[in-house]
Amino acid sequence: MSDDQEKSDNPVLTGLVALIAVSLAVGLVLGGVALVGARVLGIGEGSSASVGATERESAIIPKPSRTAGSGPQVTLATDEPTTEDTGAGDPQSEATTEETEEEKAITLQAGQTAVGNFQRIDLSGVYPGGEGAILQVQRFESGAWADFDATIPVSNETFSTYVQSALVGVNKFRVIDNASGDASNPVTVTVG
Repeated sequence: MSDDQEKSDNPVLTGLVALIAVSLAVGLVLGGVALVGARVLGIGEGSSASVGATERESAIIPKPSRTAGSGPQVTLATDEPTTEDTGAGDPQSEATTEETEEEKAITLQAGQTAVGNFQRIDLSGVYPGGEGAILQVQRFESGAWADFDATIPVSNETFSTYVQSALVGVNKFRVIDNASGDASNPVTVTVG
């Protein structure tokens, strides 16, 4: 038998070589299409290729400001600006320092201002920097704050729970972080 007959007598080997050749050809064609598509869409290019973009452009985020109304006033925690236009005697930077100190306080609000005897009183609030803390609910009784039978875990710097009171009349509640000694503002709810 000649060498040509041996090669043609092995159809499995011939089929495998043909399969590999077709796979390589299809892979090259698909790779070329993907490369052209990526260039047309601008995928993988630096930000300088964007129309009209510069290196100094960025998102403009407004400065937080106080809101009108009652309840907790939540603002985003931000660092002091490091731009060149902020002066040392800038009154706005002094106000930001004062607000930062106030933002560290626990803020509490009640969902209701008046409820019936032993009805649900929703308490919620914000504790910046208090992630993972356990807050103790307290009620003002006989001229002093007394622990109420409720604790609240802080998650994502927020907390919420509800309490029920059978003490008819004006009830004042607050929460306190016994680990740090930080206490919230008191909230007043009329029961009865």
